[in-house]
Amino acid sequence: MSAITREEVAHLARLSRLALADEELDHFAAQLDQIVGAVARVAEVATADIPPSSHALPLTNVFRPDVVAPSLTPEQALSGAPAVEDDRFRVPRILGEEA
Repeated sequence: MSAITREEVAHLARLSRLALADEELDHFAAQLDQIVGAVARVAEVATADIPPSSHALPLTNVFRPDVVAPSLTPEQALSGAPAVEDDRFRVPRILGEEA
């Protein structure tokens, strides 16, 4: 496996539109090389006798049955809201995008 070069890091930085100083290129090249090496070591693990899994322990989802129960009316739920619009909570826009 070849080492990650500073030219490769500079290329990735350009693709990502990141401005990196020369010392950062050297620093990140060493870090990325260590990361790639660690991933390669994990890939070397003998996994022929290990079945694929998503979790180390067997898990079972436990769902409760849906039961209709008394709940608040829309008017009750919205009674304490500082602002309401079309039977919904009105909240201030946080992004400058138009709806």
